[in-house]
Amino acid sequence: MADCEPIAHRFMDLTVPEYAYMFGFLQADGHLYESVGQKGRLTVELGIRDIDLLYRFKHLTPYNSRVSERARSTNFAEKHHSAVWTVCSLEARTKLKELGLPSGRKSRHIAPPSVDFSPRDYLRGLLDADGSIGYTGQGIPFLSLTTSSTAIAAHLKTYAREITGHERVINRNTRDEVYNLTYEKEAAQALAVDLYYLGCLSLGRKQVKADAVASWTRPPDMRVVNSRRLWTAKEDQVLLQATNVAEAAEFLGRTESSCHMRLWRLGKSRMLTPSNQ
Repeated sequence: MADCEPIAHRFMDLTVPEYAYMFGFLQADGHLYESVGQKGRLTVELGIRDIDLLYRFKHLTPYNSRVSERARSTNFAEKHHSAVWTVCSLEARTKLKELGLPSGRKSRHIAPPSVDFSPRDYLRGLLDADGSIGYTGQGIPFLSLTTSSTAIAAHLKTYAREITGHERVINRNTRDEVYNLTYEKEAAQALAVDLYYLGCLSLGRKQVKADAVASWTRPPDMRVVNSRRLWTAKEDQVLLQATNVAEAAEFLGRTESSCHMRLWRLGKSRMLTPSNQ
């Protein structure tokens, strides 16, 4: 952020990388409470090891805020030591709500900002709060995001496709009704390099993992599996209007079995024939 420009004048200008990151993190892991009148507060609670990030948020916020520590018993630990950042300013809360930070339960309703913003910094904020990065037990690098929001899942899918060339089909899982988008190997590596660039604002422990993923080298004996080629609306139109599957397959550069399977799926899902262009 430029030192010559007062921070208050640019608070939550999402074209500024630090604020884009901060907003993504707040959408995923912040809690906006509203009470009677104009009372309310914004809080973020993290494990004590991540307290440095909360002080960065405090520094970026030109309103009174505080970072405190607390210790309590949880279902996971007899004594959990955490840090909490709290902002009560009505002006700050109003700005965040206007940008798309709902109060109360929000997981299904958050979406990318409708104003100009820095996409990779925003995504890194979401991933630091609700994502994972590192290596599997088999030594495979991965990057993943878990979200209840369809808009967020679609945004990551589109962004990752542009960076990696890998397409993902997004569906809620049946157990938790959430989306789990996972990228592995070179795709995870490309995203790690792009999102966790040198000098960016991030959780220190995830930056370390991203750097490790960025240094991964595919073992010589690991087979490369080409990504599945997805069907486009125009290809569906050609196939549905064709009188001969073999000729359609040759025209589309696909196998006949692939074309037959696609026709079966189109019929099963009762998809409408695309209109003529």
